[in-house]
Amino acid sequence: MSDMNEQVKIIIETIGGAKNVTAATHCVTRLRLILKDENEVDIEKLEEISIVKGSFSANGQFQIIIGPGTINKVYDEFIKQTNITESTSQEIKEQSAQKLNLFQRLIKTLGDIFIPILPAIVAAGLLMGLNNILSNPGIFYEKSFLEVHTGWAGMANMINMIANTAFTFLPALVGWSAVKKFGGNPVLGIVLGLTLINPKLMSGAQFARTPEEVQYWDLFGWKVAQIGYQGQVIPILVSSYVLATTEKFLTKKIPDMIQMIFVSPLTLLFTGFVTFTIIGPITMSLSNLITDGILGLFNISPTIAGAVFGALVSPLVVTGMHHLFLGVNLQMIGSLGFATLWPIQVMASLAQGAAALMMFFIITKKKEKGVALTAAISAWLGITEPAIFGINLRYKYPFIAAMIGAGIAGAITATAEVKATSIGISGLPAPLSIIPEYWVIYFIAMAIAIIIPMFVTFLLSKRYTEDTSKKIK
Repeated sequence: MSDMNEQVKIIIETIGGAKNVTAATHCVTRLRLILKDENEVDIEKLEEISIVKGSFSANGQFQIIIGPGTINKVYDEFIKQTNITESTSQEIKEQSAQKLNLFQRLIKTLGDIFIPILPAIVAAGLLMGLNNILSNPGIFYEKSFLEVHTGWAGMANMINMIANTAFTFLPALVGWSAVKKFGGNPVLGIVLGLTLINPKLMSGAQFARTPEEVQYWDLFGWKVAQIGYQGQVIPILVSSYVLATTEKFLTKKIPDMIQMIFVSPLTLLFTGFVTFTIIGPITMSLSNLITDGILGLFNISPTIAGAVFGALVSPLVVTGMHHLFLGVNLQMIGSLGFATLWPIQVMASLAQGAAALMMFFIITKKKEKGVALTAAISAWLGITEPAIFGINLRYKYPFIAAMIGAGIAGAITATAEVKATSIGISGLPAPLSIIPEYWVIYFIAMAIAIIIPMFVTFLLSKRYTEDTSKKIK
């Protein structure tokens, strides 16, 4: 038996044998398993296998980090030795979801909705950051770059238009992704999103300033305000669920021959009516309560709130709950024009990367040193999971050190009331999305988020063990 075959055999033994495996699939780097009982896994023995770079459990899946290229060979051999049927990623997701409680399913659903539209949001954020650099004074010159180099005005105007498109039509993006997730026609989700921001409707921001100017639909004596939901997230999420549910119901009840004629129009008409009369007013009030509640918490004690939130971001990533705050940040940008939570979340990425980088110098195992270095770089570019699951959680104390550093940096960020005009790439590129007047204090907070975790990781490594190449128990 080859070395690869032998190592796969040991992997199967350490996870409780083939009898403990319900389903298996893989992604670019990880073996994704549904296990009957994760308590049967011998984590320590598993992670001593040379081809295994780490493991973790998330969203009902037990995932073994193997690495690109090798994972395909490992998966094929795993299927051969366990004699289980190959599963698709979607099948694994469906089976793992059954193991989650109601709250975990809600968080997972939000993640499944927002992650597909994240590239558009991040791209818009980076372009808005570029526009900030060009249009704000005191960066290159005493005046703004555009005031000095007027020939760039047209280019800057085009950049600004492209950058704002994703946020202007955010309900359409969310509608597409949400309706697709809920099992409906995603094109109808786009139409629903565009309906909520139709130019004929008064914007929510304008309504807040001049409510007396709003027009009303007269529905047999029922006055319904013609208000749009630009930048709103919660209304389109709820409406998308209603749309998908309505469409599936009508598809079952209406004969196939006439579905094309009736299903889509009736679905849009019913969902639109319910949205503007019931869902919209209620969810907009809820959205405002959430935004006001977060701002109120930071107004009471921004330092404490920032410290707690900054420290807890990484544990939220472990549980998957961080996806919840993507919607909250988008809601804040839509309602206020800026986000205060996202600048703090960035500190967790920097801190986890810094802790992983220090582990690169501490660890003696060559394989783990490589994982630590690549994970640190990844975290500083906004992808924290490799650092968290591949290194920091395995040794525990670097994860704690990162929480401490992110908490301190988060307190500074919140106290200074740093604001982001958009959501961009987390980590080192994050300042592009920050309003330039906050750059100095934000750079200081970023430096603290890197220095403190590295220092604390080094100190804790001396306390926990003299040979940090061994896993800390």
